[in-house]
Amino acid sequence: MRRIGLFCGSHRGADPIHEQAAGALAGELVRRGLGLVFGGASVGLMGVVADAVLAGGGEVIGVIPRGLFRSEIAHQGCSELRVVSSMHERKALMTELADAFVALPGGLGTFEELLEVTTWLQLGIHSKPVGVLDVAHYWAGLRRLLDDASRAGFLRPEHAALIRFEDDPARLLDGLAAWTPPPHPPVWLDPSET
Repeated sequence: MRRIGLFCGSHRGADPIHEQAAGALAGELVRRGLGLVFGGASVGLMGVVADAVLAGGGEVIGVIPRGLFRSEIAHQGCSELRVVSSMHERKALMTELADAFVALPGGLGTFEELLEVTTWLQLGIHSKPVGVLDVAHYWAGLRRLLDDASRAGFLRPEHAALIRFEDDPARLLDGLAAWTPPPHPPVWLDPSET
C-alpha cells in the first residue's frame, strides 16, 4: 500500500472523539509513510486528516468536483489538488489513486462513497481493501444492516464481510495491508437464479 483513500465528513461531528480518531489515523498514516487521497476539502474531518498528514510531511492528494469547489472550501495546502468535472469522476479518480480505502464518520456522501467502493470490490471492478474506523460505535448500524441483509438472503456473508471494521487505526491499517482479495471473477449471483 502506498496511498489510502479516505471517505469522511465535511463536518467535525458533535463528539470530539471523532476528531481525535481522525488525528490518530493521520498520525498512523504518517508513521507508515502512507499518502492520503481524499475529497479535497479543508473543512470537517477531511480537513483534520489532511492538515495532520501535511504537518507530518506526508503526501496529500485532494480530488474535488468543480461544483463543490465553490461551495466547499477547497484545501489549498494539498501536495496536489485535482479539480474534476463531477462526483462520478471524483470517485473514479480516487479509486485509481488509492490502494485501499478507509471511512471515518460522515453523512450521506460518506455512506454512498463507502458502499459504492465496496460494491465495486464485490463486482470485481477493483481488488482493493475497504475498512472503517469505528470509533464510539458510529458504524454499528451499518454492521447490523449488512448482517440483516445477509440473513435475509440479499447479501452473501462473504460480501457482508468485505468491509473491515476496527476501532484502532493501527489495527485497521495492519488488516488492510494483510488483506487478500476475493477470487475473481466474483460470485455474487446464486447459480440457481441464473
